[in-house]
Amino acid sequence: MSDTIFPAGPVHLRQGSSIGQPLTRRDGVLKVTGQADFAADHHPDGMLYAVIAHSRIARGRVVSLDLDAARAHPGVVAVMTPKNRPALALDPDAKFHPFMFRMDLLQNDRVRYPHQAIAVVIAETFEAATEGAALLAPHYESEPARVGLDGAEVFVPATVGVGNPSRTEIGDVIAGLAQAAHRIEAVYETDTQYHNPMEPHAIVAHWDGDKLHIDTPSQGMAMAQGRIGGLFGISPENIHIRSPFLGGGFGSKGMFSGPMVLGILAARLVGRPVKLVLKREQMYGPVGHRAPSRQTIRMGADREGRLTAIEVHARTASSTFDDFFEAPADVAHTLYACPAIATSHEAVRLDTGTPLFMRAPGEAPGSIALESAIDEMALACGIDPLAFRLINYAEFEPISGRPFSSKALRECYDQGAARFGWADRPMAARQMRDADGMLVGWGMGTATFPALMFAAKARAVLRRDGHGVMETGAHDMGQGAWTAFAQIAADSLGLDLGAIEFKAGSSDLPDAGIAGGSAHTATVGAAIHDAGAGVIAKLADLAMADPRSLLHGAGNVGVIARNGRLHRRDDESRSESYGEILARAGLDAIDATGSGTMDPAAQQHYAMHAHGAVFAEVKVDPMLGQIRVTRLVGAFAAGRIINPHLVRSQYYGGMIWGASFTLHEHAIIDRRSGRPLNADLGEYHIPVNADIPSIEAILVDEHDPFVNALGIKGVGEIAITGTAGAIANAVWHATGIRVRQFPIALERMLG
Repeated sequence: MSDTIFPAGPVHLRQGSSIGQPLTRRDGVLKVTGQADFAADHHPDGMLYAVIAHSRIARGRVVSLDLDAARAHPGVVAVMTPKNRPALALDPDAKFHPFMFRMDLLQNDRVRYPHQAIAVVIAETFEAATEGAALLAPHYESEPARVGLDGAEVFVPATVGVGNPSRTEIGDVIAGLAQAAHRIEAVYETDTQYHNPMEPHAIVAHWDGDKLHIDTPSQGMAMAQGRIGGLFGISPENIHIRSPFLGGGFGSKGMFSGPMVLGILAARLVGRPVKLVLKREQMYGPVGHRAPSRQTIRMGADREGRLTAIEVHARTASSTFDDFFEAPADVAHTLYACPAIATSHEAVRLDTGTPLFMRAPGEAPGSIALESAIDEMALACGIDPLAFRLINYAEFEPISGRPFSSKALRECYDQGAARFGWADRPMAARQMRDADGMLVGWGMGTATFPALMFAAKARAVLRRDGHGVMETGAHDMGQGAWTAFAQIAADSLGLDLGAIEFKAGSSDLPDAGIAGGSAHTATVGAAIHDAGAGVIAKLADLAMADPRSLLHGAGNVGVIARNGRLHRRDDESRSESYGEILARAGLDAIDATGSGTMDPAAQQHYAMHAHGAVFAEVKVDPMLGQIRVTRLVGAFAAGRIINPHLVRSQYYGGMIWGASFTLHEHAIIDRRSGRPLNADLGEYHIPVNADIPSIEAILVDEHDPFVNALGIKGVGEIAITGTAGAIANAVWHATGIRVRQFPIALERMLG
């Protein structure tokens, strides 16, 4: 089976287009019944198991490994080390473009971070490979670890984020601060966070001569093909990747990572299929994370509460051997009207794995700091936080002066505040208690995320039997992409959703780009829409050129595709089924390809963002300082909604992540060894059901004619950005204590 097919079947729809319908997931039954095949579920004949032995130090070199003990263990087939690792066509430390990250592929004995691979044991069973790895008993020459934002020399990176300048400025910030009637200055810190998808990184690799077959969770199969092809000196067309289902990614599976390449190398070394699955602790190092940040914010406002200046200076971190710098300060570019804005970044290099894209990269740490500062500024001015945001509402993007392609943020404020009951909020802190004596606080935050698009392709087929096929190498990380894409396909082909066969999840299908940046639905959806329009156009040409057709000569008025038939626009009673048109032309099927990209002219002229407002209620034990989020209400405007059911699910996930960011999630790094001390799901805390008792997402109507042909904006990451700040501000409102280090732990509450 070369791809995943979600076949046609009975679907109950309201009258009209399938777009906008709150349908359940097409893949839901497969997942809840265990029929969905994830990467590690594959077991080709003759398969061996590979286990990585990883470094227990952060910096130094491996002096020795007990290879004899490991090789002698029953079931062990081979031990791969720098001395016998198969050759590569490219140096793993070579870097030809910004999205090519350096890898640790046993190229030498150096250790650059904790949990770096130092050997791979390959065995007949997983247990034998695990025991063999333990028997290696490595000895190290250790060097002092560089840890924390003050642990190394500070420098200014050439760029931050995705090629953005490290410093941006408009207006005169110094003058704006000087003339301000009210000023604040504060430092906000966010801790290191690690991707923790339920499914760890995994690969099943099988060589067939110079052809490579892979099962692996991937957010970007075509990019992975290119990276693997370069490393092994083979054509990307000779690499077949299957990735129908991902058990979460959050950015960590966007770039093909070093451990997965080690699985391919292991298969080449032994000449048999090999499975390699990362242990949970091995996710804390070689596959990316969110770097810590320290943001110093200075802000001024006049007597009416209008902002006169915003200055954000951020410090972040990368690894000692590669470049990835989040841009938290840049959130200030887009949110609030201000005549003077300055953002700048500096960085340090630490003995960690290279940070990578992690859900809402830059925006998540940047927004919790900015939204906290806005709350502090509103208090300094004596203005309600919502009223203060409305006073400083940006009608144009502040940093560029461009108009927004659409912006329904006022409506988000209005609907969210009304639903939450914000009008009853007292201005002063520590004024509300519940019946049990718990301190109650209400806070809010503005949500924003850029409306991005990448590039994708799709192929549409109409068959004589009246069914349609849509093919694209798309990725589903659990966001419901298979369902949303099938809905767009049905709409573009003028068919009932039950008549659509959707193929995805395989690299031999048209390139769907990367599932990231909350851009996958917009990007692939545009390609699907274009492919569907193309095949309908071909079908219409066949009918209108055929004297035997009821649609003959309708070229001037055009036709409409609906319910498997083409109708004349001026007389819809004159129609023919797709099957009739194809049969008369002697064709079994007709096909067309489509592409999806953002219009460069529109991108240059408009600022494109999704927006929202999140309102949070917390309760704090006045004796213990324990914080509980008791209510979250978010209102979001993100263009056209393909499936409200799936979109709400995405908003819920983002809001839960925001709660995690503010109250739970951080890596505890041993300052002596540089190792993460909580590299497991027992001690790396994320919210559970009891932590999120009430959550609501409001879908605010928004029409955007410029962002793309379908008017779609992303919804996956935006809800993190408003929620984290809203909860932090609610904690202050409940207690009167302003915590500026996140997550807000008990010891930080106590000072």
